[in-house]
Amino acid sequence: MTADGARAPLNAETIEAFVRENARLMTPPLVPGIKLYLAEESVPIWQKTEDELGEMNVPPPFWAFAWAGGQALARYLLDNPSICARRRVIDLGSGSGMTAIAAAQCGAASVLAADVDQFALVACRLNAAANGVAIDVTGDDLLSRPPAVADVILIGDLFYERGLAERVTAYIDAAKSQGAAVYIGDPQRSYFPRDTFTLLASFQVPVTRELEDSEIKKTAVWRA
Repeated sequence: MTADGARAPLNAETIEAFVRENARLMTPPLVPGIKLYLAEESVPIWQKTEDELGEMNVPPPFWAFAWAGGQALARYLLDNPSICARRRVIDLGSGSGMTAIAAAQCGAASVLAADVDQFALVACRLNAAANGVAIDVTGDDLLSRPPAVADVILIGDLFYERGLAERVTAYIDAAKSQGAAVYIGDPQRSYFPRDTFTLLASFQVPVTRELEDSEIKKTAVWRA
């Protein structure tokens, strides 16, 4: 607590301790070659995150789960390493850093994992270290500015809210105009812009009913 009784801001060391205590290294079903700090249950870690922040109704701890779109996209990259090899890669809404790590494993020249969640940034660093790869991370909202120069943009599971989906779509258009190749992993959530992207591959991704509406989520990888 601060002198006026307010909760002190969380620092990276505190968040790292939280991640290590409340998640454990596991391998997502579709990408067993990647180890991530993941939660075994959704409700307890969500509640603990609220307790740590001292706030109610905080966003879900997206970093703590291997979402279907991210798994499919990571799998596709690993199966097609030439997409990222020797290229500059940006992973938007990186969460756990799964697709960023996959890009690094494919030999990317550089990888930037972007997420506005401070817990996600720490998780990305921990997960990259656990997999022996180097990635950069940023907490800047990249959707609020023109796209940085990059060869490849990765987007996993970011079409779950209307406003966010509109911002992501605008970012994709701008990135394409700069010559970037954009790859999307998504199970066609509510605000996915159907008939906009080119289908590349489909996957049956094992998930949990705690987070999804089934135990297998039909998911696809698309190119903008």
